[in-house]
Parts: sequence; C-alpha cells; structure tokens
Amino acid sequence: MKFKRYALLFACLALPVAAADSAKDSAKDAAKPAINLDIGAPTVIVVKHSLTQRTSRLVRFYEAGEIGLGHDGLIYLRDNSRMSLAKRQIAEKLIDAENPERRALIQALADSNHRRDAEPEIWELMRERWNKQWKSGWWLRDAQGKWSKKP
Repeated sequence: MKFKRYALLFACLALPVAAADSAKDSAKDAAKPAINLDIGAPTVIVVKHSLTQRTSRLVRFYEAGEIGLGHDGLIYLRDNSRMSLAKRQIAEKLIDAENPERRALIQALADSNHRRDAEPEIWELMRERWNKQWKSGWWLRDAQGKWSKKP
C-alpha cells in the first residue's frame, strides 16, 4: 500500500515537470512576441512627432486630391495637372520628407520591439493603420497603380 502511494506521488510530481518541458519546447516553436506599434521608445516618439507635424501641411493636398496614399503605405503625387509650379514643388518637398520618415518609423519600431526581422510585418501593420486613418474622399493607389477615392 505504501509503495502505491509513493509511486502515485512520484508520478504526480513528474507530470508538471514533463508539462513544463513540453511548454518550453512549444514556446520555442511558437510565434515570436507580438509587435507593439504604440511603443514609447524615444526614437519612435521623435519620428511620430515629425510625421504629425507634417500632416497638417499635407492635409490640404490630400483633400484636393493632389497627393494620395499608395498600397505600400507611402504617399505619392497623384494629380499635378492643376497645380502651379510653386505648389507642385511644395508637394514634392513634403513627399520627399514624409516617405523617408515613414521608413524610419518602421525601422524604429522594429528596433524598439527588438524584432529587426519583422520589418515586413511592421510595414503591413502600419500600412493597414494608415489606410484606416485615411479619410473618406481621399485618394488611394492600388498595386496596379490605379487611383480611387476611399469610400
């Protein structure tokens, strides 16, 4: 009778250890940690602040349909036929400043999340976020280069 109790006790004690070992193995095989797009790292904050400051100047071009959001998350000059030379130059300078900072934001997010390998995934998540933030009536460009207004 005592032998059965000890055998049962050892069997019970061995179960959590086996479960812990299998949990370690499955943790290695499981997906890497989730990516935090709202991480408060200094580099991310600086880039986001710069992007936010520029947005107020870009909005007038978005609303006029002169600049749109590409399928890749970058912004592009859409229709410059009705723009004066000075206005087109302003739009091009804003685009030339915006797109590199969007790329820098992706790199800063990857670094802050300690996931340099996840840059493509971060691009996709940010592209979706920017698309959701895009207002109705602003222009979107698909992968084939066709422009359409966001409904």
